[in-house]
Amino acid sequence: MVGAPPSLVRSAWALSVDLRTRPTKPTSTEKNFPMHLPIDDRFIHELPADPDRSNRRRQVHQAAFSYVTPRVPSKPQLLHAAPDVAAMIGLNADDIQSEMFARVFSGAVVPDGADPYAMCYGGHQFGSWAGQLGDGRAINIAEVKHDDRHWMLQLKGAGETPYSRTADGLAVLRSSLREHLCSEAMYHLGVATTRSLSLITTGDAVLRDVMYDGHPEYEPGAVVCRVAPSFIRFGSFQILASRGEHDLLRQLADYTIQHYFPEIATGEAGYVEFFRQVTQRTLAMIIDWQRVGFVHGVMNTDNMSIHGATIDYGPYGWLEGYDHAWTPNTTDRQQRRYRYGNQPQIALWNLAQLASALVPLVGDAEPLREVLAEFQTAFPVQYAAMMAAKLGLDEPIDGDETLFEDLEQLLHLTETDMTIFFRRLASVGREHAIGEGIDFLEPIADAFYAPAELSGEVLERWRSWFTAYVQRLQASEPSDADRARRMNGVNPKYVLRNYMAQMAIDKATAGDVSLIHELYELLKTPYAEQPEHENWFAKRPDWARDKVGCSMLSCSS
Repeated sequence: MVGAPPSLVRSAWALSVDLRTRPTKPTSTEKNFPMHLPIDDRFIHELPADPDRSNRRRQVHQAAFSYVTPRVPSKPQLLHAAPDVAAMIGLNADDIQSEMFARVFSGAVVPDGADPYAMCYGGHQFGSWAGQLGDGRAINIAEVKHDDRHWMLQLKGAGETPYSRTADGLAVLRSSLREHLCSEAMYHLGVATTRSLSLITTGDAVLRDVMYDGHPEYEPGAVVCRVAPSFIRFGSFQILASRGEHDLLRQLADYTIQHYFPEIATGEAGYVEFFRQVTQRTLAMIIDWQRVGFVHGVMNTDNMSIHGATIDYGPYGWLEGYDHAWTPNTTDRQQRRYRYGNQPQIALWNLAQLASALVPLVGDAEPLREVLAEFQTAFPVQYAAMMAAKLGLDEPIDGDETLFEDLEQLLHLTETDMTIFFRRLASVGREHAIGEGIDFLEPIADAFYAPAELSGEVLERWRSWFTAYVQRLQASEPSDADRARRMNGVNPKYVLRNYMAQMAIDKATAGDVSLIHELYELLKTPYAEQPEHENWFAKRPDWARDKVGCSMLSCSS
């Protein structure tokens, strides 16, 4: 077992021989259960279930979900929990520190009154219809209601389900740590997202081929507990429409509207309005992705939430050098379907697939096409408003589109760090001197990876842009101080760069979780200056440029 430390070798051996003797059903909750979860399961009580309660892999018809039994991990250990997410579902600090917390949120113990399940859905993957997909390594342990808000709790990596196909339903520390930190980072950036309650290692080793190059190695297993209002996806509707299960399709749509869009009346017009709201929320999410430089990497329709929230953090990434053609996904390196600059178009394409699934309920595709047209009209308007905010301008005016387009072209001429550039730009004011030399670029100099390239035509194009930008600032209302404050409220100083996550992974794999805690605290206030953490406000180091986990990633997790 090349690459596995001795402790993992022992766990891997146990994993390979002990599954037949280890209990396959989590232990029932003991009396005096020390942690109360306010369980309020709706999905399984209001929608039809698969009658087969086994975990065996199969095609599931006429059902929205299948009951499953989470796999019992060997030795669950809590690495990190998000206290505010715990409070959101009715738990406190004592609950987090209890032994039962790690057992419940690793799948070892099923809370009293819960009945875990996996959801059935389909989807288009990389543009091709894949048929039934479903929760292959995600298990919903329960829904809870706290402070009049409803949450679904989902364990990712807790074992196989009927939808696992040829996979084992497990997850590794590497991908789980990335999802845990990024979910919370995105929330604090103001981007719609699922949340992450906890990161727990299982004590078992999981075999993965990280780069799909025929060299699998054992890695530490882990489970993340994801939290969201629901995990209903575009693909939840697609699978039912594709099979002609229209009664269940209508039932799912009515359920979704009733609980998550209660202001909408059911009926044909209601289904159109539901689609319109999903479209608007999706558009808002995409605008925020572009604003902070986030690239999802796997925008398949089964990875699109009806809540317009970021879901399924796989091979995601953050722009280092500003590049519309960049994708973090090795699987997508040839086609680059899910590259940064294509995310708005892919969102529209995915929405069109959801629209197709809703046609049997609406009876006419035209109203749904009109909603898609609204997306196409609204996107450039909202994108321009976003770019204006990033540049500290008032509402966009005539001529700003050229200013935005010229800037995006310039950012491609030489490798320029997106986060540092926009953050540093806030220090440029109305009286900024352009001059004849290169000093006018001093405020943003730290953003350039190859400053020697700032000469000749490239330099003159930057000079021209800065001249136009300063003139635009002089024509806008905000003072320099007010404009800088506004810019620093939309341009984060700190994001979870891939190399930062990889450093935390390397340390955690060696038994040191301190960097997980440090990054979690850092990313809770990404727009604050935090001078004590200035070391994280820096370009990607050279060693991370081509290192696995720091540039492109695979779907292997």
